[in-house]
Amino acid sequence: MQQQVRIDKVVTSGTFSLDGETFDVDNNVWLVGDDEQVVVIDAAHHAAPIIAAIGGREVVALVLTHGHDDHIGAAGEVAASANALTWLHPDDRMLWDLQFPEPPGHDLAEGTGFVVGGVELTALHTPGHSPGSCCLYAPALETVFTGDTLFDGGPGATGRSYSDRPTIEASIRERLLTLPPQTVVHPGHGTDSTIGAEASREPFN
Repeated sequence: MQQQVRIDKVVTSGTFSLDGETFDVDNNVWLVGDDEQVVVIDAAHHAAPIIAAIGGREVVALVLTHGHDDHIGAAGEVAASANALTWLHPDDRMLWDLQFPEPPGHDLAEGTGFVVGGVELTALHTPGHSPGSCCLYAPALETVFTGDTLFDGGPGATGRSYSDRPTIEASIRERLLTLPPQTVVHPGHGTDSTIGAEASREPFN
């Protein structure tokens, strides 16, 4: 009998630093899988709780939604512990290089797919918060993992280097609000939402 694919969340706390400023942040790390395999979405702050949540399962991929330090800080340690392949969009390589001397394992791109427990997750390139920001859409789970592109309350922040407000709004309109309205939004910070709820907010309504 096929195992049930589940979604687990680990919240880690640390800092986000860019443009000479540092902020305290809590991050959501998402794990999608069954008892045998898992896809890990982001590697925020501390490796230990993420490794504990993996629990010895095969890590199909460690997917980084973007290159900000609060989302990738534990990537090296998690990948080494789990013998995992790390995926990041190349347009965020300059952010990765601020943290690590070695390149990420693989280039994430529009349409890159990962299968875990018979469920497919597909990358959607959604630039704006950063040039290489991506979301992962799992239609079978009616869920999209949005990183810092879309939150409960609207678009992610665009007031820092490499970000752009019109670009993120276009990404959300064209790549996310076209998904079914009941699709659950699992963001990189904060609480969940739905595509329908976010479509009803400014500046999209």
